[in-house]
Amino acid sequence: MTGPVIDLGELRHGEDADPLPRPPRANGRPLRCALVLLLVLVTVASAGRPPRRSMVTMPAQIAAETLLADDLFVVLDPNPAQPTQRRLNAYRLPGGGPAWQTAVPAEGRSWGIMSMAGILLVTAYERTTTGQGALSLAFDRETGAYQWQQPGSPIRLADGNLLLQSGDEEEPVSLRAVDPCCGTVRWQLLDAAAHISLRDNGGGADRVVLNQPDGSIEVRDASTGAVLARGNLGAPGGRSPGFAQVVNDLLVFISESPTTITAYGLDRLDRRWSSTTGPVDYVQDCGPVLCWQTRSAGLRAVDPATGQERWRSDRWAWLFPYDGRLVATVLDSSATAVRQLAVLDPMTGRELAELGSWELAHFALGGPLVGVRRHPDGGLLVADLDVRTGEARLRDVLPDAAGICQATAGALLCPRIDGSYRLFEIPD
Repeated sequence: MTGPVIDLGELRHGEDADPLPRPPRANGRPLRCALVLLLVLVTVASAGRPPRRSMVTMPAQIAAETLLADDLFVVLDPNPAQPTQRRLNAYRLPGGGPAWQTAVPAEGRSWGIMSMAGILLVTAYERTTTGQGALSLAFDRETGAYQWQQPGSPIRLADGNLLLQSGDEEEPVSLRAVDPCCGTVRWQLLDAAAHISLRDNGGGADRVVLNQPDGSIEVRDASTGAVLARGNLGAPGGRSPGFAQVVNDLLVFISESPTTITAYGLDRLDRRWSSTTGPVDYVQDCGPVLCWQTRSAGLRAVDPATGQERWRSDRWAWLFPYDGRLVATVLDSSATAVRQLAVLDPMTGRELAELGSWELAHFALGGPLVGVRRHPDGGLLVADLDVRTGEARLRDVLPDAAGICQATAGALLCPRIDGSYRLFEIPD
């Protein structure tokens, strides 16, 4: 069942449209916002109360770490009395019945959980006198039985194995590639680099780039650790050597004085192009274009093959590619998670639609794009965000939900104020 469609903006078509994103309009904006809000309220009221969704309530303490992994809901509950004896609880879905529970014999200030290859990996992060320490512990997904532990935080590899990274900004990075079944080390590099970058095209990392303080670079196969290319990209004359980032098939090297972005082929470090720009905050994949955010000229999008500028704008804070479009947030000073979202044409930067103000639910690669925000009467308003049509389709108002939610193809998992969770079935 599909709920009513809320038109929160306009979808633009036509070759004669302005190729640059239009600036914010001040005239008539308050009236327009009021009319849109009235339209939303009338639409919801005329549609009647949304149909009751199937939902399951599952226990969890406040500040628990959670993971929705296929047919399991996994909860790592805090234990203030015994911080080295946290409990890992698994509940079987869709009914939510207990599957198993086990103790996690580790202490940490922050935690993470991931699922892969038949195991659940719990990572404890602890600040030490020498930097940030991390320890990953593996448990059998079906029984909760303890399997192994290794130092480092986990990175999924394209070949199905794990890369464990130790170290931080204050100490060199060490790498261990391990088999997830038993923790067997396949290859390792101790004190490997000051900084690393990875290429992950959606199926796990397949390249590792080691960046040394003097600007020397090594590109390695993430599955075997074999060196594919070496080079020294540091700036001459004692200037800042810079650092590297990986974006698809490019290694992008950023040096300062002046700030220069130089692109190299990833596997051979063959130079492709170079561009001088203002100070850069980040470089990222924007689908068919390469984007970087500067403090002087705003967001720039260039052709990744030539470095030729396609478009620029000072309106957008951050963006990401989704279903052939770019989803962007409007630049503002708000510290809240609810942001004004827009859909852009990645090749021209032209604004195609406004989706409204939403907080995005966490979703897996290729998963649904779901937006949530507070409902005035309590709970969360949930909508499907369709970047192709530029529409936000109302799904439901979820009672007692407090955000931040996790989205899958057919369900939405949201925390409640008391720390417990509700799993809502969202049928098509």
